[in-house]
Amino acid sequence: MKLKIYQIDAFSDHVFGGNPAAVCLLDEWLATDLMQKIAEENNLAETAFIVQKNSTFELRWFTPETEVDLCGHATLASAYVIYNYHGYTENTIRFYSPRSGELLVTQSTSGLMTMDFPTDELVALQGNTEINKAIGLTPRRTLKGKTDYLLIYNSQEEIEEITPNFHLLDQLDCRGVIVSAPGKRVDFVSRFFSPQCGIPEDPVTGSAHTTMIPYWSKVLDKTKMTAKQLSKRGGDLQCEYLGERVKISGKAVPYLIGEISI
Repeated sequence: MKLKIYQIDAFSDHVFGGNPAAVCLLDEWLATDLMQKIAEENNLAETAFIVQKNSTFELRWFTPETEVDLCGHATLASAYVIYNYHGYTENTIRFYSPRSGELLVTQSTSGLMTMDFPTDELVALQGNTEINKAIGLTPRRTLKGKTDYLLIYNSQEEIEEITPNFHLLDQLDCRGVIVSAPGKRVDFVSRFFSPQCGIPEDPVTGSAHTTMIPYWSKVLDKTKMTAKQLSKRGGDLQCEYLGERVKISGKAVPYLIGEISI
């Protein structure tokens, strides 16, 4: 069997920036263990698999180690592939995730794509010694979303200087840990660590912004915000808080189009 595969750099307007994701358009679903093996072989933060069902595109995401509930950058990459290589002419793409429900993506004339995702629910926690030890820097606030911890710090410099202990991070009861603070040239900055999913530090994490957007919207008293993820590759996002939903916008560029044999 041969499958077309695309590798797209999401949340970037240039190659080698943002977060790379693989995208496979399928005629029908493959076995879950086979999709997991493909994701492991790709060895990228995420591989997205898509099956079109009438006017909806069913979507699933896999890291090299596990299937995940939600992935922003691979959804953005998937939308880029559908808009540019699938002959799709409508303005809005309707995705459906078995784990996260309906996800919408629209595209502007400038090539900016906007994802419409459900807002994460946050719970404030007391300081967690295990998390603090793993990150190596005590936060100002600790919160927990559906799958991730969110640690709030005072400055962008603190976020840039964090050097986590990945062995300790791997033992935490979560998908990953988000660290965030006010930005110098954007409203807020972040980094995301997820060794549990085989991703020590993710370059740009769209799904983590469903957790950060409601927090920073309240703190900054703004519904529209700019954000930057401070990984080595870096990524730029435009964010909007809509209550039960959030909008996350960014660009994407193609790196590779190929064929895999299985």
